[in-house]
Amino acid sequence: MAYKELATRKPFVVNKNLGSAVEVEPEDLTKTNADDIPVIVPTQKQKYDFDRNGWLLIPSVLSDTDIAEMHGFCQRLHETPESIPGPERSALGGPLQKLADHPVVVGFLNEFLAYPPAASEDCYGFRLEETAAFFGDIAAHTEVQSGLHKGNGLFRLPGDSHLYRCVPGRGWSGLTRAVWELTEVTAQTNNIRFITGSHKAAYPIPEASQNPDSPLWETYECPPGSVILLTESMTQTQVQVGVAERVSILNLYNTVASRWSNWLPHPQLLETMPPKRQTLFREAYAGGNVVNGDFNQRTSAYPAEV
Repeated sequence: MAYKELATRKPFVVNKNLGSAVEVEPEDLTKTNADDIPVIVPTQKQKYDFDRNGWLLIPSVLSDTDIAEMHGFCQRLHETPESIPGPERSALGGPLQKLADHPVVVGFLNEFLAYPPAASEDCYGFRLEETAAFFGDIAAHTEVQSGLHKGNGLFRLPGDSHLYRCVPGRGWSGLTRAVWELTEVTAQTNNIRFITGSHKAAYPIPEASQNPDSPLWETYECPPGSVILLTESMTQTQVQVGVAERVSILNLYNTVASRWSNWLPHPQLLETMPPKRQTLFREAYAGGNVVNGDFNQRTSAYPAEV
């Protein structure tokens, strides 16, 4: 039988003034990153998969040249940090800095995290909460299984940022992590475990989840240069794995109106960043927190001339 063509109607997302709708679409927000590269808008399937699963794996995003350069920097950071200037000794140093607002990440966060009134072509509608480098022998970092945490993001109170909200046609992930894998990752070497869909769970986690070998737990495999985006409202844990070399960069993003940690990059490193990238670290508040934008018009229920 023939089916009617599937269609997505524009969601009615209410803003703060008198029940008016947000007037801009995610694809209209911050169309280039700090390096003036056009952002990459997620496909309809990618949006569906992230909303359904709570995570989205995008394989082979980085070029071989980028992977080699970033991997080499991470080796220096781990083995000879004194060879790197002090302000650069972090997961934002050297070539790693451009991962913070990579076009794939910006396009995705415009859809699932950005606050439109606080976004413009000169600033992002979200913040970079913290960043970390993970490298070396995984077994040394995961000697014991960590406790289960998070989950049930649809029902969490706003204070801790581990939220997931959705209306027909739009999802919003309060804390979102981008994990860049600079080495090959297999199910045997990946210490991350999560329960797909648990960001929307209405019931407490079952007792079966206490077993790390339970089929409830999933992980991912990917080639070097891949990125996985996860909502931090999904149930997660870490497990002990076999010895393997792995290099990952973990960037955590939040709304411009909230902070989860007090981390900030080295002030000298921040000063050297392009102006748009610096806006990832601006103060956490919503009202008027926009650079060269039209905050009031994007929150008003009335035309500008009224």
